[in-house]
Amino acid sequence: MLNKQTIEDVNVQHKRVLVRVDFNVPQDEAGNITDETRIRAALPTLNYLLDHQAKLILMTHLGRPKGVTPKYKLDPVATRLSELLNKPVKKLAESVGPEVESAVKAMQPGEIVLLENVRFHPEEEKNDPAFAAQLARLGDIYVNDAFGTAHRAHASTEGVAHYLPAVAGYLMQKEIEIMGGALSQPQRPFVAILGGSKVSDKIGVIENLLNVVKVDQLLIGGGMANTFFKAMGYDVADSLVENDKLEMAHKLLGEENGTKIKLPVDVVIADAFSQDANYRVSTPDAVEKGWRIMDIGPLAQEEFREYILKAKTVIWNGPMGVFEMKPFAKGTQAIAHYMTQVQGTTIIGGGDSVAAVEQAGVADQMSHISTGGGASLEFLEGKNLPGIAALNDKK
Repeated sequence: MLNKQTIEDVNVQHKRVLVRVDFNVPQDEAGNITDETRIRAALPTLNYLLDHQAKLILMTHLGRPKGVTPKYKLDPVATRLSELLNKPVKKLAESVGPEVESAVKAMQPGEIVLLENVRFHPEEEKNDPAFAAQLARLGDIYVNDAFGTAHRAHASTEGVAHYLPAVAGYLMQKEIEIMGGALSQPQRPFVAILGGSKVSDKIGVIENLLNVVKVDQLLIGGGMANTFFKAMGYDVADSLVENDKLEMAHKLLGEENGTKIKLPVDVVIADAFSQDANYRVSTPDAVEKGWRIMDIGPLAQEEFREYILKAKTVIWNGPMGVFEMKPFAKGTQAIAHYMTQVQGTTIIGGGDSVAAVEQAGVADQMSHISTGGGASLEFLEGKNLPGIAALNDKK
């Protein structure tokens, strides 16, 4: 999956280049974009193509519309992209059809059009071959720069690649090389940190990291640690636990690589799920009735720190506690700061961990921040991502 052609492997001059970007950006009630990270992430690819006199036809989804939905139209995106590129971006009223085809036909090198939200067509998510072929008619070359949707086999992410020469943009290339390289040939010691509320979301990741990638240490925090605690026989009182995953947790702890799994030696517990709750530090086997685990404790932070600082490769996915509530954000914030001290590669694997390093003000000190939540998780699981698999291999 790593050896894919990129935009630098094809001649794009004066060609119609159909680019799948991920401009699925959050907006407020007035339609103002509240976080433009994903738009900015595509700029290196778009600027390269413009510098090489390509005609750019951009396609993306926004939200989860059911048919044509006004609030998911891409006009605000086109306006912001135009400002960032400092050149006009023509937003088309549709994503396929005769009017789109004639608009594309009239394009000059260095011009950009943005197709309307591809998810206004149900055929997009069904990966309908006829719809994919309609999109493909708009381009001579297909570029996928939308890692965040690479785990979906949709018409604009996978289907189009069957009809056109298909290559990776810079953002996609970076994800493949850094995430893929860390998993296939990591510099060791290799430490993975997993958090978040549910162990069920990460079972595939845990198994791949332990059995295939063979991490040197797997540090587990967040709500998912509670299921492991209960599997060890601890009464964790009112803590979030997935009772149907206790057997699986027990099995993981009992395998020969169970010694690689490190759980928090102490935790922060609270008497309510609220930032105004009473809270204190406890060991995980002494959670009182009516209390729940909300974060990793100071001793756990210190132990995790020692593993992290010795590592040459660290991947982090998922917070250590209920970090949205200030009293229970300390564990997550601590991990974010330890990551800045690593003398090696630090990768933030999408999702809430991205919000955590941004909240801690250390995002720019990480080697790589993945742009895909679900895609990053599936990548960490070792799955083949359809949007990457469909791209042309290097010759």
